[in-house]
Amino acid sequence: MIELKNVTKKFDDFTALDNVSLTIEKGTAYGLLGSNGAGKSTILRLLSGIYIQDSGEVTIDGQKVYDNTDIKKQVFFINDETVQFSSFTLKTLKDYYKNFYPNFSEKIFEELRSKINLPLNKKIGDFSKGMKRQAIVIIALACCTEYLLMDEAFDGLDPTMRIIIKQMIIDAMIDRKLTTIISSHNLKEINEVCDTACLIHKGNVVFSRDLDSLKSNIHKVQLVFPPDEYGNPTVYNREQLEETGLEILHYEKVQSVCYIIVKGDIESINIAFAVKNPVVMDIIPLTLEEIFIYELEVLGYESNGITEYNK
Repeated sequence: MIELKNVTKKFDDFTALDNVSLTIEKGTAYGLLGSNGAGKSTILRLLSGIYIQDSGEVTIDGQKVYDNTDIKKQVFFINDETVQFSSFTLKTLKDYYKNFYPNFSEKIFEELRSKINLPLNKKIGDFSKGMKRQAIVIIALACCTEYLLMDEAFDGLDPTMRIIIKQMIIDAMIDRKLTTIISSHNLKEINEVCDTACLIHKGNVVFSRDLDSLKSNIHKVQLVFPPDEYGNPTVYNREQLEETGLEILHYEKVQSVCYIIVKGDIESINIAFAVKNPVVMDIIPLTLEEIFIYELEVLGYESNGITEYNK
């Protein structure tokens, strides 16, 4: 299990992380979502032992990470840059990492390499961007660590390359319960790969949620109520609808139709609003982007920039 407890990290007068606490269970596919500069990469560098926190605790399986070689043997960090591998061939890069990771599997390495036919003796600096990323992912998975950390792993790759790399990672997660932490500013990437996501904003954790439970517990509802005795449309205001006991995150009215965003499962929503005798009640699933927007609004954060996560 990974834990950050009240972690602060500063660079001169810039606070990259401000009293951050996170718990990431083993076997989780965990997404760190946030804009550039939010603090995602800093978290990954703390977990891989590159940085040491200014205050708080960073532990993996109950042990402190920084300067701990036993823990580092169980963690592989894929940086968003590959320039440091330019002078290596895939073979020499493999041999280099075998020195540091005792569980390195030649079998897994060759299976993955042959699947996409990457050349062994060509310099990685001469690879395309997608091939470079494939190469380091193959090395990472062959190291057979318990934890894989990826910083903007799919950024700039064409759709075919994204699919290939994602499938490699997903297969490893299924086969050996690999704990994977992926940072991204792209909401679609997180939604496709991860089962839990954390939204980070200016060095602070906005929220951390299981995505399945998040999607099943917030809905958009359209309501139309029967007219009053004079034939005029009946429209309840937000306060009147909140009398049902449900938590309403957003309310708007267009003529006789009420549009609301409400927390709760479908059954509880149906029961709660039935007492108002609506003539129309449509419960519509929300996209993950919409859920994040309304969650941010409730928490008082500016949500206008959320659309950049969906590019």
